[in-house]
Amino acid sequence: MDASNKPTAKQGQYLAFIYYYTKLNGQPPAESDMQRYFGTTPPTVHNMVVTLCDRGFISREPGRGRTIRLLIGRDAFPDLE
Repeated sequence: MDASNKPTAKQGQYLAFIYYYTKLNGQPPAESDMQRYFGTTPPTVHNMVVTLCDRGFISREPGRGRTIRLLIGRDAFPDLE
């Protein structure tokens, strides 16, 4: 992954949350799970999910819950803080 396509610090935290949530719960998080964890609003979380998808870090099925899937390796983002 070249430097121009590395996740930002905030994006990295969302990617780490998706990774660990999926690993611990056996299913991807819903946007409401991310909203609770990060203490932010639904539009903020949704915009981040759209951005992560647009940048090729995750895939999802719009309109269906819990379909987020990481498309990058664990070494491409930081640990969850």
